[in-house]
Amino acid sequence: MSLQNRIINHFTTSIQTQHDTLASLSELIEFASQRLVATLLNDKKIIACGNGRSAILAQLLSSAMLNQYERDRPSLPAIALTTDTTTITAIANDYHFDDIFAKQLRALGQNGDIMVAYTDGNNSANIAKAITTAHDKDITVIALTGNNGGMIAPLLNETDIEIRVPSNSSVHIQETQALITHCLCGLIDHQLFGG
Repeated sequence: MSLQNRIINHFTTSIQTQHDTLASLSELIEFASQRLVATLLNDKKIIACGNGRSAILAQLLSSAMLNQYERDRPSLPAIALTTDTTTITAIANDYHFDDIFAKQLRALGQNGDIMVAYTDGNNSANIAKAITTAHDKDITVIALTGNNGGMIAPLLNETDIEIRVPSNSSVHIQETQALITHCLCGLIDHQLFGG
């Protein structure tokens, strides 16, 4: 396959994944945005987490909430549990890597907060442990997953939301999750600030 054909293939597959997601998940994305807005209106916060490239998505959401998405507006409370390398490496060293999000969530999370967990569908034990901790603290979970939902989907309860990208390609799942994150940010801004 030529380089140009590889480029065309990547774009075409990504666009198809995004189209499939739009067709099957737009109402769920809208509902998730409403849950996030309700959390913020109740003076609670968004807590985000993910591993590897999914950590970037958690930070993208947190940054857009704390600073701005597309326009100047008041800051919104959000934390990415992926950013404090001193804390993450200390927890991983003193306890276990599976605890890096759960231990932070136990200290920082409050009843009524909402956790947004990003995974490409792989079995992320630290995300699973964070979901269990969230449930213990009465924190709702929005899980952005892919593939078959991995070990995450069965952990979710009836008050949680799973937005599962219909793909088994980690790259295309994460590309689409970035687009979903942008949708959520835009919908939050629209619901809270109009326009």
